Amino acid sequence: MADAFNVAYQVMWNRLISVVEEQAQALVRTAFSTSVREAGDLSAGVYNARGEMLAQAVTGTPGHVNAMADAIGHFIYHIGRQNIAEGDVYITNDPWMGTGHLHDITVVSPSFLDGRLVGFFACTAHVTDIGGRGFGADANSVHEEGLHIPIMKFADRGCIDGTLVRIIRSNVREPDQIVGDIHALATCNEVGHRRLVDMMREFGLADLGRVSDFILNSSRQATLDRINGLSPGTADGHMRIDGYSQPIDLKARLTVERDRILCDWTGTSPVDSKGINVPFVYTKAYSCYALKCAIAPDIPNNAASLAPFVITAPDGSIVNAKRPAPVALRHVIGHMLPDTVFDALDRLLPNTVPAEGAGCLCNFQLSLRPRSDREPPADAVRTEVLTFNSGGSGARPELDGMNATAFPSGVMTMPVEATEQTGPVIIWRKELRPDSGGAGRMRGGLGQIMEVGAREGYEFDFQAMLDRVDHPARGRRGGLAGAPTTIAQDGGTAMRGKGKQFVPHGKKVVMAFPGGGGYGPPQHRDPNLITRDITLGYISAETARTAYGMDEATVREIQERAKHGESC
Repeated sequence: MADAFNVAYQVMWNRLISVVEEQAQALVRTAFSTSVREAGDLSAGVYNARGEMLAQAVTGTPGHVNAMADAIGHFIYHIGRQNIAEGDVYITNDPWMGTGHLHDITVVSPSFLDGRLVGFFACTAHVTDIGGRGFGADANSVHEEGLHIPIMKFADRGCIDGTLVRIIRSNVREPDQIVGDIHALATCNEVGHRRLVDMMREFGLADLGRVSDFILNSSRQATLDRINGLSPGTADGHMRIDGYSQPIDLKARLTVERDRILCDWTGTSPVDSKGINVPFVYTKAYSCYALKCAIAPDIPNNAASLAPFVITAPDGSIVNAKRPAPVALRHVIGHMLPDTVFDALDRLLPNTVPAEGAGCLCNFQLSLRPRSDREPPADAVRTEVLTFNSGGSGARPELDGMNATAFPSGVMTMPVEATEQTGPVIIWRKELRPDSGGAGRMRGGLGQIMEVGAREGYEFDFQAMLDRVDHPARGRRGGLAGAPTTIAQDGGTAMRGKGKQFVPHGKKVVMAFPGGGGYGPPQHRDPNLITRDITLGYISAETARTAYGMDEATVREIQERAKHGESC
């Protein structure tokens, strides 16, 4: 009988996962911002009545969903259980109680069945603009970075707070997009709620208590089994990255113990004066994600499977920034945390983790306006265009790194066509960057080359959010480093990797995004893989000769065959 119940609960668990995936897809289909519709910068999850995460959507980012795992407790506390009612919708973009910066709006909806609270649905989306200085690292405090929405009711028993909507519309540059995204967030929670009610009625459930216990107990035990199968030990990881005006050192100490793994960020650089600081909730999210990827990747993400990973960081460090530190670009640091964790894990679990990759997303935002040097077109308007892009991921022990793929965020590269429809921007060039992947037995993933400008009659401020300019992705176990980031105007004028910079009418910005590091000595690479890379244009003849030791005659023969369309 117990086995029959377990099978039924497993079916319900799988059903919950499909419910939250439908919830996420509803958000993708209804969102206004391209960052949600095209890049998938979102998360969705379902929680029990205690506020514990039971399941998350496959679509979305670990920074959002793992941070959001802790958010429901804040909502319950600040709203008050006695004030939770059917038809309510709650909202916040508090960086320390949500997902790390003001540009992420989290919406939570209670789920009732026959008048009884059975759980919560939550979702988060990155919005194009939230006012203030705009999306970038230039602020000196969070108060400059935009509008702060405390935890509050967006809708009270089905009635939307019109005053809140007017405040939001009056403080952002793209009011239709932002308000539309909030409605999309609330709608996707409603979709999840309806599917949950259908499931509960189908299985004759009055609440989620037993299903919740089965999910959490099974996940906890499975995770503990993986941890306890490891040899106890301690190892340190370190990585240096560009920072804003000075390099940042990230240091992680991992300790494998009985029933838990500790990750301590003591020794990491202090809070920065500019907006690259990380609230602890985001540090916890990406530290846990790195550990789960390496140790328990196939165990579903929920409150119990995350609990054995204990994350700590000193107050006032850049990975535990306190209010009112500026945090707009917390992802630039946060996305580098998994590679730092992997640096330590490589000492504890050899031949398991990949080489370093590009890490943070290669994002930029254009604030376009009519040209100021002469009379602009009569129909010229101000527009904000945000685009998400990726460098290469690090090579894995037995596989090459992925080209132009965001790890650890999982956010998708935005299509050129979608970006150009959002405003008067032209992407003149977007292609893979040859020779950018670090050489190794397994090659690092390639970055991209992008050339971006404005349509006739416009100038723009370019808000750069790049890293790896001075500190490219390191290879692992003999692999070589990937290529660094470069950025300049098309006339050769150098630009900074971070910060708002003016680009005059007629000028373009040319960027080369970083490649991932290689894994293992290059001389051990399979010659057939080198031949494939030459044929596909991933590496040049020079790299084949200098990095991999291939003789010139062989390289010339491969190139000649490729020229005539012969298969590699």
